[in-house]
Amino acid sequence: MKTANLLLTCTFAATAIAAHADFTYQESTQITGGTIVGMMKMVGTFSKAARQIGDPILTTVMVKGNRMTRISKDSSEIIDLDKGTVTEIDNIKKQYTVMTFEEMRQRMEAAMAKAKSQQKSAPEQPASGAQDVSMKFNVHVKNTGTTKDIVGLSATESILTMNMEATDKKSGQSGNLAITNDMYLAPEIPGYEEVREFYKRYALKMGSVMGQSMNSAINPQLMAMMQQPAAGQGMADMAKEMAKLKGVPVLQIMRIGTTTDGTPLPAASEAALPAAAPTPTAGDIAKQSATSAISDKLGALGGFGGFGRKKKADPASEAAAATTTPTAAVLMESNTQLASFSKASVDPSQFNPPAGYKQVELKPID
Repeated sequence: MKTANLLLTCTFAATAIAAHADFTYQESTQITGGTIVGMMKMVGTFSKAARQIGDPILTTVMVKGNRMTRISKDSSEIIDLDKGTVTEIDNIKKQYTVMTFEEMRQRMEAAMAKAKSQQKSAPEQPASGAQDVSMKFNVHVKNTGTTKDIVGLSATESILTMNMEATDKKSGQSGNLAITNDMYLAPEIPGYEEVREFYKRYALKMGSVMGQSMNSAINPQLMAMMQQPAAGQGMADMAKEMAKLKGVPVLQIMRIGTTTDGTPLPAASEAALPAAAPTPTAGDIAKQSATSAISDKLGALGGFGGFGRKKKADPASEAAAATTTPTAAVLMESNTQLASFSKASVDPSQFNPPAGYKQVELKPID
């Protein structure tokens, strides 16, 4: 009997080991354009961090059973599903923090409670609710059939577009958010299923924790908005469209922005971004500030010889400008590419903070 039990135990152990193999890949992410880049370049005249917004971020992703680590130059992250923890590592300060899934839940509750308290103490506003807002969702996947060689793999293009439009029923004003993801998917890469399965297990773990406080934590207006028929239909449409995506996304060019007529943002393969304006120097900004200050003073005095007076608009120029007004604006464009796939065994030490790093306490919730 003991022998049979031992054999049975060994069989289960072998099965468990075989169920989760190791997998490693490299990920490169870079913000490549959009209005946010122009804004940050201007700020970058005085800030080094802002100047680096367009620098690529190289990350090594490793999966070993129920553990995943994402290692970058400045920071790293370790997710341990068995322990139910997320470890954030600061490679610059050589220190790290450990947060449990339960602590995540508590912090989320505290943040929601703070937001609710601030909302109560804010000046009285005219009554308005989610019932006064109508929402419209549009999700679509287009498999173009275009192929491209990405890191030695033949990848096929699929374009995912998402538009969400909200309209105030009383004022008629509307706003929209548009996302377009231009993806190149390669056939199944041996070992990559470990990544998918890990994220599935992670979602289940997080769901069981977050679900405990979901009803009390979500803003009532947001909950009401998400319960609208259009929102439910939008999620159903998304699931249906996402099923059209086959393979591993080895290259993704995502754009986030707005459109004035509700049409999708054009994909990177469909339209290039406008050329970025030259980055101003500190001298340019100082000169412009001085010129503006002088103009303001002259304008306040009524101007001298025409200075400070507003030039009359040319009707023909205004009409031409109206016809050339862009119907879409890209806030940010990012590029994410995967490479260096490997099924080689991962050293368990990769899932621990580096030796010599100091553990620090999580910052208290304000």
